[in-house]
Amino acid sequence: MGTDSYISPLSERYASKEMQYIFSEDKKFSTWRKLWIALAETEMELGLSENGKPVITQDMIDEMKEHIYDINYDVARAREKEVRHDVMSHVYAYGQQCPKAAGIIHLGATSCYVGDNTDVIIMREGLQLLRKKLLNVINNLAFFADKYKDMPTLAFTHFQPAQPTTVGKRATLWINEFMQDLEDLDYVVSTMKLLGSKGTTGTQASFKELFNGDDETIDKIDPMIAEKMGFKECVPVSGQTYSRKLDTRVCNVLAGIAASANKMANDIRLLQHLKEVEEPFEKKQIGSSAMAYKRNPMRSERICSLARYVMIDALNPAITSSVQWFERTLDDSANKRLSVAEGFLATDGILDLCNNVTSGLVVYPKVIEKHIRAELPFMATENIMMDAVKNGANRQDMHEEIRELSMEAGSHVKAEGKDNDLLELISKDDKFGLSLEDMEKHMDPALYVGRSPRQVTKYLEKVVNPVLEANKDDLGMKAVISV
Repeated sequence: MGTDSYISPLSERYASKEMQYIFSEDKKFSTWRKLWIALAETEMELGLSENGKPVITQDMIDEMKEHIYDINYDVARAREKEVRHDVMSHVYAYGQQCPKAAGIIHLGATSCYVGDNTDVIIMREGLQLLRKKLLNVINNLAFFADKYKDMPTLAFTHFQPAQPTTVGKRATLWINEFMQDLEDLDYVVSTMKLLGSKGTTGTQASFKELFNGDDETIDKIDPMIAEKMGFKECVPVSGQTYSRKLDTRVCNVLAGIAASANKMANDIRLLQHLKEVEEPFEKKQIGSSAMAYKRNPMRSERICSLARYVMIDALNPAITSSVQWFERTLDDSANKRLSVAEGFLATDGILDLCNNVTSGLVVYPKVIEKHIRAELPFMATENIMMDAVKNGANRQDMHEEIRELSMEAGSHVKAEGKDNDLLELISKDDKFGLSLEDMEKHMDPALYVGRSPRQVTKYLEKVVNPVLEANKDDLGMKAVISV
């Protein structure tokens, strides 16, 4: 059955259930309640009192803890229609469930206490989920690179045939970019701090009032909240909000992952055109509604499509961060709700697709060999020239002779559709003094891949495998692709 209202493709088609939960209402509002509990507990533990009596008691805290997850949305929504304020609506709804604690919920805080701290918590959890998926993509590619580290293939510069590499070495180029993304992600996660409870302009004036100007006690509030919420610390200074620079840093990590995925997926699309490598193609998958024979790289194309969205989406928090006036404006709110959440959902979809593609790449060795052998005579000309010099020829003369013969052979290939006949042309030229048999020893593609196999081995051993080993408990994720 269809629907009569818009549904985001990110939730319907691309993002995982795990990432959708992180950005769900249940996650958001249950985190608000956990933050209200952390604040109330901190105030109680720091001895907040009025006329010698504690303002907050353990039975109030216990009551609040009983209602973290059974959120009375109907009450909150009805209240928001009246007061036009989401935080105060949920304070009211929570108070309806917790009559003992109703008067102390949100005490001393401003809306950004729950809103901003929740955003930081959610972004960190989102990055941690992306980290696991990123590791699994790297793990798949590491296996692929090792398996094909010795298989020669044409390398391309400007998408023109160049000195050969190996199939596995090319995969390390993809891995290396994802490894940089992992480093960036880990750094940003390691430096993420909660806002804490800073008050309406970041001055904590409300707590000075509550705790009668006791600075030593007030200094303990943010560290205690951070510890209760699983963070090392809160930001040292702020206006009403945490600096929106954090959203920029986080979304730049997402954009970096998207760029790496786009690079890999584009390469796979080009290789699939060459019929050298293909992404997985399911038994009943249809490539075209009109051309039944087609096998399109649709997953790689979808990676590129979503990646383009994420890379452009990173501009939103950057611009938002740059125009926040003084201690707080509200022109960030609507933008943040869209750009941050959808950036995460799209990146999640990208990594699931990458995981799916890299776990099932199909390699066609015969096609790869055919392509490399068609170009190999050109690659071998340096060695052939050296053999001719050993037979007494002049190097400069041989260089010019080979250049002319290469142009002739190239013309035969491109203008006449013939096979590369450079070796035959050389064998017929008496100046070289070489037969086809003499030159055949230079026709092993493995002679021209340089240190590719060793580079793959050393890179995996020294750089990649230690990271994978340190995170082995996060490996083995299977990507579920909805469509």
